[in-house]
Amino acid sequence: MKLDLISRYPETTPKPTPLLFVHGSFSDARIWDENFLPYFTRQGYEAHAVSLRGHGLSEGHQHLHTWRLTDYVADLAQAAATLTAPPVLVGHSMGGMVVQKYLETHPEIPGAALMASVPPQGLLPSNLHMAMRHPFLFQQMVLFSLLGPSVGSPEMMRRLLFSQDMPLAKLRKYFDYVQAESQVVSLDMMGINPLRLKPEQLRLPILVQGAQNDVFISPAMVRETARFYRTEAQIVPDMAHAMMLELSWREAADPLLNWLEQVVATRPAAAA
Repeated sequence: MKLDLISRYPETTPKPTPLLFVHGSFSDARIWDENFLPYFTRQGYEAHAVSLRGHGLSEGHQHLHTWRLTDYVADLAQAAATLTAPPVLVGHSMGGMVVQKYLETHPEIPGAALMASVPPQGLLPSNLHMAMRHPFLFQQMVLFSLLGPSVGSPEMMRRLLFSQDMPLAKLRKYFDYVQAESQVVSLDMMGINPLRLKPEQLRLPILVQGAQNDVFISPAMVRETARFYRTEAQIVPDMAHAMMLELSWREAADPLLNWLEQVVATRPAAAA
């Protein structure tokens, strides 16, 4: 499978541990290239973002609705294997579950960061929470999931993903990133392919971040994820689900950088 990998490199010798970012549903690698890839490159890291099969410029669009969660995990493994060293993985939303499933068979990586991630229990608790707390938005999300971008709009995207201060011009730009998603993968994350990871077997540092105003993955769900991995959740205030694209994106990027510098950089290099 030919996968699109956006890669950014620092002007000086890069730090020994590269970063690999994994997007969520209905999007592709470009969401990371707006802010995060340039930012971490300036800090001396090789920064890469993969478009999973059927997304962005990667192959597999014609079979999008047949892909399974295991296929996305295979894509992550393929992308990671092309890098100069085992990377720290950063997964957002669905991409966070892809990272967690990857850890089932690759627990030796230097570290993993889960941003507004699908929790270890899968999507069902999050969907129930959203249906109860935000029923109109939940209805819009279901329609969008079933029918794709044709039923969406920049203003709908603002309500689902962004803070109210996001300018309309940026919303229109980001709406161009939106695409259909495999409904089979959504079913996998509802419980058909549950996470079998045992956190006590992991020896890598894990960062768990969430957004205070996220209507998809609530702060309570983020804290549940952190408890599962025996760590503390970082909840970014005044931020919605699309953390890497928000106007306040640095409020998520800076703690991620600090974690990398304090935890990951001090660990012995993993074997390739």
